[in-house]
Amino acid sequence: MSRHDEQRQADGGSRFRLRTRNGRSTRLGSASGSGTTRNPRPSPLPHIAAMTWRDGAFIHWPVDPDAIRSRVPEPLEVDTYDGKAWLSVLPFVLARAGLRGTPSLTRLTTPELNVRTYVRYRGDPGLFFFSVDLGSQFVAEAVGRLARLPCHHAMMHVGGADERVAFSSSRTPDVESDARFSATYRPDGEVFYAEPDSLAHWLTARRRFYAPSGRGRGILTAESAHAPWPLQPVELTVHENTMFEANGLPEPEPEPDEEPVAYYCGELSMTGSIPRRISRPQVR
Repeated sequence: MSRHDEQRQADGGSRFRLRTRNGRSTRLGSASGSGTTRNPRPSPLPHIAAMTWRDGAFIHWPVDPDAIRSRVPEPLEVDTYDGKAWLSVLPFVLARAGLRGTPSLTRLTTPELNVRTYVRYRGDPGLFFFSVDLGSQFVAEAVGRLARLPCHHAMMHVGGADERVAFSSSRTPDVESDARFSATYRPDGEVFYAEPDSLAHWLTARRRFYAPSGRGRGILTAESAHAPWPLQPVELTVHENTMFEANGLPEPEPEPDEEPVAYYCGELSMTGSIPRRISRPQVR
């Protein structure tokens, strides 16, 4: 068994074929190594939001950290695993999102597509989002204002049968962006929970994000709370993905016969905290 096969078996990763935007097919692969995902201390601010992740996939590609360093604002640092930075694309359904304790009739459900990487702030691990596409314009505007995330309204469709999910996303026509993603996927194995310090845990366990607070006023952060991710191996075909190009990011260049690292999660409920500013710019 090769080193990559050992890592894939340990982390529950899956094999699949990726179709690039020009119609060619290529094999991509996982990385291996060691790392730690010590979560920072919980925020003292209350968790006012509640939501449920449904029918989603984690798809991860290793990249040279120098290739994305300029796209991550200071004072955040690009985090690495086995010397590699990682870019992730996450298609899923954001279900029953709203204020905690409110009736279900007031909650919203919409598809969501995230493009993100892994960072540290003063040693604490977290996520940095390059883009958050949502099927609801109202939710996109609300989340963008509240959390200072780069949210976009996109035309999205989620369907499928027999546990297979068909997910597609394209930015609205009035936006000058060639941001498209289309994939089909389904669970392909038993549920597992990532072991601490494994690649699967490093890629999925982070519960805090960092974002510029705007107008040079430092860094905002917010966090989620939930049970460990019930991950499954995934059978996945990516039909089209222009999200890296749309975000000014490099296309991952894997070694021959390597694949992205991918997982499936059917459902997980969580809460979210109020965003708070944790860094102020230095006065000179």
